[in-house]
Amino acid sequence: MNRLLVTPLIIAAAAVSFLALARAAVAQSAETANPGELSSAKALSPREMVAVQDRERILKAADAALALKPFSIADHRSALSEGGPNDFFSMSDYFWPDPSKPDGKPYIQLDGQSYPGNFNEHRLALMAMRDATAALAAAFQLTHDERYAAKAAELLRVFFVDPATRMNPALEYAQVMVGTSAPKRGIGLIDTLHLIEVPMAILALEGSASLTPELESGLKQWFKDYLTWLTTSPRGKDEGSRTNNHAVAYWLQVAAFNQLVGDETLHADCLRQFKYAFVLGQMAPDGSFPNELHRTKPYAYSIFQLDNLATLGLLLAKKEKDLWTFEGPEGRSMRKALEYLFPYLADKSKWPLKPDVQAWDDWPVRQVSLLFGGVALGEDKYLELWRTLKPDPALFEMRRNNAVTQPLLWMASRNSAPSPASSNP
Repeated sequence: MNRLLVTPLIIAAAAVSFLALARAAVAQSAETANPGELSSAKALSPREMVAVQDRERILKAADAALALKPFSIADHRSALSEGGPNDFFSMSDYFWPDPSKPDGKPYIQLDGQSYPGNFNEHRLALMAMRDATAALAAAFQLTHDERYAAKAAELLRVFFVDPATRMNPALEYAQVMVGTSAPKRGIGLIDTLHLIEVPMAILALEGSASLTPELESGLKQWFKDYLTWLTTSPRGKDEGSRTNNHAVAYWLQVAAFNQLVGDETLHADCLRQFKYAFVLGQMAPDGSFPNELHRTKPYAYSIFQLDNLATLGLLLAKKEKDLWTFEGPEGRSMRKALEYLFPYLADKSKWPLKPDVQAWDDWPVRQVSLLFGGVALGEDKYLELWRTLKPDPALFEMRRNNAVTQPLLWMASRNSAPSPASSNP
């Protein structure tokens, strides 16, 4: 049996539902909980559920982050990059040196197989910054300990604000196909998907002494500038118009960064894309995504697509409450998409297609579609499976496909919709 394979028997063994377990934990912690942290054992909010599940994990990660030095892409430079020291650079995952060419150029594609010799230092720096700041912000929300906010502020300042170390708010050199010029190719924009959690962290730090008005203004300006580039550049327009997971990841970024900008037109654009381009346009009547199923990693791509759509739906939910019940022709809906994938998340051996060519043994992990969908639909079975799965994959191939690391930040977001009453209280 694969070590991350979760069978129906394992799920059944978790005899107490997640909601009941969380309520019990809240009750046991009532005397020691910080004010506003785990407030009620009678009516548990989504934030409280996640706080119970993740408290120890969050504080462990945040305590480790206190000892870290700041991350900057300026610390690393690839000889292949045509950009400056503050320009993000990465190489296309599935392109390998051509063995028939002395210099290997132009690289050739092997779909689904990441080339191990790629320059990934900028991706790793970005992800490390995100991991640390998200954990620190979540810990600050739980404890109100200013140490966590101060460290998060330091990391954010170095990565986004300080002139010598900040990343430029554009992605002209992302996922380069070595030996090939493609100035309008937007596929590389998916590399900043991991930044979607940073606005959530910044919002979580509001009220701390360390998030000074000057720092907050600088951070909001960076995301405003990057959002402008995303939505007006040829690369951004190319990415946003694709018909697969790249477009979903693009519009998720637009929606996330817009949390700090507040552009109502962009919000409306995101909502329109969610309903008509993604639920109605990319989804099949059975809830699957055909453009992901034909790939060499259909299982991973199906998970990735649903996680990102669920996260986008959460961001849009404040102003549009019916996104999980919105239904198109032949029953296309987010509810149907989760119903389609759930059995294969619960028991991977039932997956009807060939195993993925890479990282098959490591899927699934604690997919946020289960959490966000379980909350939105009031379905305990999704929440119970979510809590049994591994939360922190170590393999880079897995990490780059999981953009949400601290669900608490999303449950506490000013943009998350209230939870419906559970059908299984």
